[in-house]
Amino acid sequence: MIAIGFATLLSTALPVTGRAEPLKIAYSDWPGWVAWEIGIKKDWFKEEGVEVEFSWYDYVASMDAYAAGQIDAVSMTNGDALVTGATGKPSVGILINDYSNGNDMVVGKPGIESLKDLYGKKIGLEEGFVTHLLFLKGLEMNDLDGDSITIINTSTNETPQVLSSGAVDAIAAWQPNSGEALKLVSGSKPIFTSADAPGLIYDGLFVDPESLELKRDDWKKVVKVWYKIVAFLKDEDNIDEALEILSSRVSISPEEYEPFLEGTYILSAEEVKPIWEKAEGLGSIYGSTAISDQFNVKYEVYEKPLETDKYLDPSLTLEVLAESAE
Repeated sequence: MIAIGFATLLSTALPVTGRAEPLKIAYSDWPGWVAWEIGIKKDWFKEEGVEVEFSWYDYVASMDAYAAGQIDAVSMTNGDALVTGATGKPSVGILINDYSNGNDMVVGKPGIESLKDLYGKKIGLEEGFVTHLLFLKGLEMNDLDGDSITIINTSTNETPQVLSSGAVDAIAAWQPNSGEALKLVSGSKPIFTSADAPGLIYDGLFVDPESLELKRDDWKKVVKVWYKIVAFLKDEDNIDEALEILSSRVSISPEEYEPFLEGTYILSAEEVKPIWEKAEGLGSIYGSTAISDQFNVKYEVYEKPLETDKYLDPSLTLEVLAESAE
């Protein structure tokens, strides 16, 4: 009786110590993030000893969920991480999944063969997002002045329909929206893509700083699983299985999905190391993020420049890569 009473006392005086809360991660329809599905389907997170709960969102909704504190981490671009931090809740990027290698694009209707052909015309894009930055980078790289091009602020999800309606002469969007626009409008074509400016758009996993501090070892395990996924994807013998897994997540055929994967440059362990080094320009995520910050301030996405270095932490990735090389 005494033992039972003591146990009862303990159960009321101490917190319940069941299984730890899982890491809650939001991901959305982008090949470098859909790739997480491989680790999920193969139970690699369980094998690594980390409890993870992945939630599927529309992209903008995923960032809103992160800002509202509903999840611990979100898959987003380095530029959008700044926007989410300035307007909602800061985060820390702990790994780089990929850089966009053609999936983000400016698509012109028939007769629009180059960015120069847009002079005096209209383009539909979502102002303040990465495709806006891509469009401006295209103008800069081609020594063009965009003052005579009218931007029609358009939700990225609606750009295919807007181009099809004839309301604009071009749109800027990412896959799958850019691909849908090309299908809807016969004779349309990409006139500038992220493949023309590699490193302008890096895609990564951005974590709540408090969660990162409290559960650093668990987040390190997530990074380890990611590089297991990368190794799987880089092995040509696995391509059919990979496409089956990726395409099933977004309910299309493997054949339809394959071009999306080709337009996303998923970075291997060796390729990502120099990108984590601090440098100016698009070859470094630090330089790329600084460029995004300048864009965001110039176009009043937020008011003041951010301390962009605080949004990036390569330590977990570098530790995982060092240990795997031993």
